[in-house]
Amino acid sequence: MEVKNIKNRRKLKGSVVSDKMKKTIVVEVVTMKMHPKYKKQYKISKKYKVHDEKNEAKTGQEVIFQECRPISRDKKWRLIKIVPKATRLSQSRKESET
Repeated sequence: MEVKNIKNRRKLKGSVVSDKMKKTIVVEVVTMKMHPKYKKQYKISKKYKVHDEKNEAKTGQEVIFQECRPISRDKKWRLIKIVPKATRLSQSRKESET
């Protein structure tokens, strides 16, 4: 019986900033952090280069991507799926109501 070494790979969600490269998209992920002393929340944004095999993601779309083996010097993430626009709208309406 063979035992596979399966790691828990990180999944992130962000919006596509650039799709000008072949099979690569640049995704910006925005997270909220809290200052340890002043307890004020502030936004941190980070850009990731994500492997998009079929060139299906376009600028402005929300995507979910996962960590993988290094594909190039900068690309260590693989596109999982594109979040449909209708889903994004319904989630933003729920957040604004609360």
